[in-house]
Amino acid sequence: MIELDRAAYSYGGDALFADISLNLTPGSFHFLTGPSGAGKTTLLKLCYGALQPTEGQVRVFEEDISALGRDDVALLRRRVGVVHQDCDFLDHLSVADNIALPLGVAGKVSSGTQDDLTELLAWVGLTHRRDAHPPELSGGERQRAALARAVIMSPDVVIADEPTGNVDWEMSQRLLKLLVELNRMGKTVLIATHDLSLIRAAKAQVQARVLRIANRGVQLAGADL
Repeated sequence: MIELDRAAYSYGGDALFADISLNLTPGSFHFLTGPSGAGKTTLLKLCYGALQPTEGQVRVFEEDISALGRDDVALLRRRVGVVHQDCDFLDHLSVADNIALPLGVAGKVSSGTQDDLTELLAWVGLTHRRDAHPPELSGGERQRAALARAVIMSPDVVIADEPTGNVDWEMSQRLLKLLVELNRMGKTVLIATHDLSLIRAAKAQVQARVLRIANRGVQLAGADL
């Protein structure tokens, strides 16, 4: 589904990481952990085509990212829902309209859109905030809205970059539950996090593979987590 084959990425000639081989299979659940600055966010961007490797190959849905044009990459990325570390919304639009934006951009608005949106808002627990605007939301509400926006297009893969970094433990568990539910629906899930407690909580609910990025490489983390 997403495969890195000896991928490397360099900034200004200095390698952030190199020789990374990784395969995210359909329906799998992965965590990516490691120290700040090790390249977690950059690696995630390689996985959904926001960046291209400086060496090696990245294949997404069997397509070589470096061989695709901009429009083809944009089409491919509709199959990958991304929850960014910093949730950017359009402040003049309501929560519901912000969540539905990807449908409008893709020309996928239909007669059933409002029903689907109502169901999605209920799933993330934001029915009562449907007409609120982003500045009115708490940190946890913003993260849940970001998750809803990421899955509005029914992607095959969900990638989340530190989705619980700015919320308390109770809210982090609520977000984790939603991500586990997505995985049980058959979605491939990849989460970058530095929170080992979150990883331990997840491993009690789902079969998760934990990857650690450090020293310019990625290794499978041991059972000590």
